[in-house]
Amino acid sequence: MPLDAARLDPASLLGGWQELNAAATIAHCVDNVERTAAIDNFRRLATAGPDGPQGTFRGPWFADSDLYKTLEAIGWEAGRSGTDRWADLLSEVADLFEQVQTPDGYLNTYVQGTPGREPFADPEWTHELYCAGHLMQAAVALHRGGGDGRFLAVARRVADQIVREFGADGRPVVDGHPEVETALVELYRETGDESYLRAAELQVERRGHRSLHVGRFGSQYYQDHLPVREATEAIGHSVRQLYQAAGVTDVYLENGDETLLEAMERLWDSAFGTKMYIIGGHGSRHRDESYGDPYELPPDRAYAETCASIAALQWCWRMLLATGRARYAEEMERALLNAIAASMDDTGTAFFYSNPLQLRTGHDGSHEDAPSERLPWYNCACCPPNLARLLASMNGYAATSGPEGVHLHLLTAGTFTGERLTAVVETGYPWDGDVLVTVSGGGELAVRVPAWATGATVAVSGGRVLAGPVPGDYLRVACEDGATVRLTLPMTPRLVRADERVDAVRGCVTVMRGPLVYCVEQADLPEDVLVEQLRLDPSSPVVEERTPGDVTPVRLRLSGTIQPPEAELYRPYGPAPAARTPITFTAIPYHAWANRGPGAMRVWIPTA
Repeated sequence: MPLDAARLDPASLLGGWQELNAAATIAHCVDNVERTAAIDNFRRLATAGPDGPQGTFRGPWFADSDLYKTLEAIGWEAGRSGTDRWADLLSEVADLFEQVQTPDGYLNTYVQGTPGREPFADPEWTHELYCAGHLMQAAVALHRGGGDGRFLAVARRVADQIVREFGADGRPVVDGHPEVETALVELYRETGDESYLRAAELQVERRGHRSLHVGRFGSQYYQDHLPVREATEAIGHSVRQLYQAAGVTDVYLENGDETLLEAMERLWDSAFGTKMYIIGGHGSRHRDESYGDPYELPPDRAYAETCASIAALQWCWRMLLATGRARYAEEMERALLNAIAASMDDTGTAFFYSNPLQLRTGHDGSHEDAPSERLPWYNCACCPPNLARLLASMNGYAATSGPEGVHLHLLTAGTFTGERLTAVVETGYPWDGDVLVTVSGGGELAVRVPAWATGATVAVSGGRVLAGPVPGDYLRVACEDGATVRLTLPMTPRLVRADERVDAVRGCVTVMRGPLVYCVEQADLPEDVLVEQLRLDPSSPVVEERTPGDVTPVRLRLSGTIQPPEAELYRPYGPAPAARTPITFTAIPYHAWANRGPGAMRVWIPTA
């Protein structure tokens, strides 16, 4: 669905978040790519004299990508709202790109600005194709969102060089960080130049043949351990794995190679069936930012990088387009409303890089790899601008349209205009389960029914139900002009446990309400009670607390006991102390934690 055909209601959770992104987050990213020299690295090369550029390159070697993702966010936001807030910046940066780009199309300020570096000499770690991919995606967004052709011309020159150098008769080079695959496909979609699609196909076919130097984390770190059709387990650096999967799925969507889709479905079952955190996070190891073994999901050591959840959403989106299966939209929603939503604070200017499911009392949050609260920026700043570009384009993920009608994948208030009908959605979801859709025009309306929504009901006026509200599938209604469809979802809080093979949380439960995962935060407990002392009574009812106007309109009251502290670190096995004090305590949505300052938190609570 074209971006201007999908409008989120600013009063909705997603719509409000998109407005916050437009008002604060994108500007924050612009300020920081300026502060950290991501733009100055281009200025330095553009103003170089006969003796070369003055000073040295600053920032990580992939700093260009931080600027490119910020530009992509600006492009989508311009297409969504028509803003020209950053027109002067875009004009300056386009000038810089044109001045710095070499005659053969190469553009990378780290390599060009560092004496002794040669293009594509160290593909394991220089991220040149990765950065090129983000440039292509920024150019597509700026062209599609605002008609800006200058960036598209720069990106095409970059892509043309890739086609020449790494085409069928060129060097068989792949990047240590997948990303260019999906970008080349998107550039093909924007321009119609099939050489870009062929280049993406070659990147996919060349991946996994151990052509990259192994390095300290092994070939799987670069996703170079097995060809894509042979890999059955999600492994290695989680963001690289998920970006690669998105690119492979994009290639399938254009060339129809069923063996690629079959491989991606197997890989998806591994990633989402055995290695995903309940919040929609991916990656359990800090050491190499990677997936662990199946069911290795420690809550306190969860890496769950924000970029991984964004990449997972992007992959699920492509799998949804490829198959129409509701399970992919289900996981988009899980990641979006939990892991991704938690990654940004309520000002839109502070962020988590990793997203743990438990923060212990006394946690040392002094290092940015595992802070106790969100930070304004990071030395490796991939996540904030990645979040900005996702949010600026979020309306485009909510629905799809075709000759038959409109499909609603994300349950959110808004207006979605298809070829035959327009669907106006009114709902307070995810805070309430009433979803009212009013249709103008005629055709089929399909509304996703969440997998947890057992007992959902539907009332239709001016239409005929084609497929009823089955959890985990789509409600389908043949609508006449003026039809209304009301889907009512049960929002009763529920306790959820993990597979017994997730050793780290055996004997624990978490509380969910609708699509939201809840957690307990130290800020809601008495000073003399620690989060670690809580035990939940699973037989007691969970009581909803309504707080209208609050950023968390629905809190939950849980009942349990306080476990007395142990006198010794280890003691003989025997019955636990009987003197447990009853307590009722509050749970808040996971995405809202750490907005009141640093403090202990946990998603998984031991049962009494």
